[in-house]
Amino acid sequence: MAWMVQPLHGLISRTVWNASVRSSHWHTSMLSLRESLPMRAEPKKKKKVDPKREQAVRDRLKKRLKKLERVPPELIPIEDFITPTKFLDESRVRDLPKVTEEETEQRALLMKEWSRYKQKEHKKEAEMIHSMIEAQQEALQELRVESENLYQAAIKRDQGLFPLELQGCSYTPPIPDYQAPDGKYRENTKVYTQ
Repeated sequence: MAWMVQPLHGLISRTVWNASVRSSHWHTSMLSLRESLPMRAEPKKKKKVDPKREQAVRDRLKKRLKKLERVPPELIPIEDFITPTKFLDESRVRDLPKVTEEETEQRALLMKEWSRYKQKEHKKEAEMIHSMIEAQQEALQELRVESENLYQAAIKRDQGLFPLELQGCSYTPPIPDYQAPDGKYRENTKVYTQ
């Protein structure tokens, strides 16, 4: 929208209003102000409420609240923390499967071979760590000769190092492409109502 003043015949001027006119029911002109539906509606009359009836409703609510306050709420037990007594029986012991002599001999040989492998691995790791510590000590000594401030900054403790998560080896290696079964279960969750 723009206002323009155009001179006419020297002294007289007239004002021209340029506006884009749209033929939409959403954008109506201010000059064509019409009544909308809410403007024609009359306000609804409030129902007259009997004060005695209103007081009786309030009294009933107060009585209900008092009853609820007197009776303590019933606590729902957390069954996950309660061990059933049938599982506490010490006579329930799982029998180990029978293993042949050849199988026990093979397992013993495997364990010996595994322990030799782990011992070699441990020695290599200990040697590597020892050489790294020696190299670090030499580097720190050289740094101290160069600058004491840099040395103090280098020996500061790293606060972001922990929490540290390490995962050790498992008893057996994982089976490649193993799909774990979903398992079967029966729904026996108790539903409590207050």
